Amino acid sequence: MASKTTNPFVFLQQVRTETSKVTWPSRRETMISTVMVLGFAFLAAIFFFAADQVMAFAVELILGIGR
Repeated sequence: MASKTTNPFVFLQQVRTETSKVTWPSRRETMISTVMVLGFAFLAAIFFFAADQVMAFAVELILGIGR
């Protein structure tokens, strides 16, 4: 079975052609998506911090250790 090798220049031309077909987001869409990701990451951090504190308190209470 013979493998087909592609000329690097042909490959770059194909990449350029495919890249031109991509629908790129606008600056506004990118900013909105970025703010949403950061917001949800912040909310997740708060949630996991609170869950960790509750579980730590429960373990200390059950085992009678700490504070």
